[in-house]
Amino acid sequence: MTKDLTSGHPLRIIFNFAVPVFFGYLFQQFYNLVDTVIVGQFLGVSSLAAVGSTGSLHFLIIGFCMGLCAGFSIPVAQRFGAKDFSSMRKFVYNAAVLCVIFSIVLTALTVAFCRNILVLLQTPQDVLDMAYSYLVIIFAGIPVIIFYNVLAGIIRSVGDSKTPLYFLVISAMLNIFLDLFFIRVLKTGIPGAAYATVIAQGVSGISCFFYMRAKFDILILRKEDYRVEAKKMRALLGVGVPMGLQYSVTAVGSVILQSAVNVLGSIYVAAMSTGSKITMFFATPFDAMGTTMATYAGQNVGAAKIDRLNEGLFWCCFLGFAYSIVAFIGLYFFGENFAYFFMNRNESPEIVVEVAHNIKIYLFANTASYILLALVNIVRFMIQGMGFSKFAIFAGAFELIGRATIGILFVPVFGFAAVCFASPLAWVLADAFLIPAYFSSRNKLIKMLSGGKPIL
Repeated sequence: MTKDLTSGHPLRIIFNFAVPVFFGYLFQQFYNLVDTVIVGQFLGVSSLAAVGSTGSLHFLIIGFCMGLCAGFSIPVAQRFGAKDFSSMRKFVYNAAVLCVIFSIVLTALTVAFCRNILVLLQTPQDVLDMAYSYLVIIFAGIPVIIFYNVLAGIIRSVGDSKTPLYFLVISAMLNIFLDLFFIRVLKTGIPGAAYATVIAQGVSGISCFFYMRAKFDILILRKEDYRVEAKKMRALLGVGVPMGLQYSVTAVGSVILQSAVNVLGSIYVAAMSTGSKITMFFATPFDAMGTTMATYAGQNVGAAKIDRLNEGLFWCCFLGFAYSIVAFIGLYFFGENFAYFFMNRNESPEIVVEVAHNIKIYLFANTASYILLALVNIVRFMIQGMGFSKFAIFAGAFELIGRATIGILFVPVFGFAAVCFASPLAWVLADAFLIPAYFSSRNKLIKMLSGGKPIL
């Protein structure tokens, strides 16, 4: 059931590994997309704006959890590549301990201060209560989110990218059913969408746990593996925390931008949140490529096959650039049609048309810059898989600078038009740092090998 990424043509193994990961992320995107569509269609534009106003804060916290779990899986991938299965299992146990600690602390803090942060972000008063009722439930489900992501990351680290997909397909379908059940049948309003998301992701996490125990003998912990080791904890935190902070630092820029948009009013909040969801939905292949390259780099560095890194980078960029062109053409011609999926045209037609027009502008600016985003994901995750995860924080800082600059200086002057160019600017700045950082990291690995120093 495992898969070795240290041999074979990089294009073939990257493509075969990335496709299941892509569909997994695609169905994971359904959690937010379905929430947004059903809320917009059945509860109205105000409710759509309420869910949308939580987007950047949601990404700030949940993104940290996802990055943390992705980082915890990298030492596992490196030990798998080195065929050191005993050490690999010890990393799995220590990662589980850290996940429990982070789950407790993050849940307590975010639930306690959720409303205060929404007020600080100048969430429009007409949607504040609805936004809080949605987000506080999502934050209460942080343990479930961490549970799924760390297990899916470990399964992928040993080369199985298909199984997390299968469980996400099931849970995505469950999420759709539960959304409709809570909102249409039980009349729970916005909180129902949050309950559906947490329950569905919990199902995928439980499924991953029992599957991993049944199918991966090398991951079943032995008696000697149940030991907290400070060295392994430091190694896990040294990779996981920077990756988590990378998401969070990036999200701080989004939070600043969101705050600036909130001042413009609920119409622009709805346009930005919906446009962001469509943009990131179509950017899902880049997420899959990033995850793939983290595992690819981790296994090859573990096997001391540094020469395969450039090959893998070239072919993954080839796939990313090709998709970028296709996605831009598709959204250029049909972007506005996608926008109407999120709204009921019979509710305030003039407002709906205005929101859709703003979404179209947002989509054009962002999808025209998809090549930049492809590089951000591919190069950043590859650097992390190589073991230089601290660079991710700096890349996130450059993205923060880009979005914050737009939010603070340009949105008050140029309005929503400036918002549309915040992410492209962030991607330009991140790429300017990441590309030299990759070659610097690769050279360091080569020097370590030539000097007889162990990489791991």
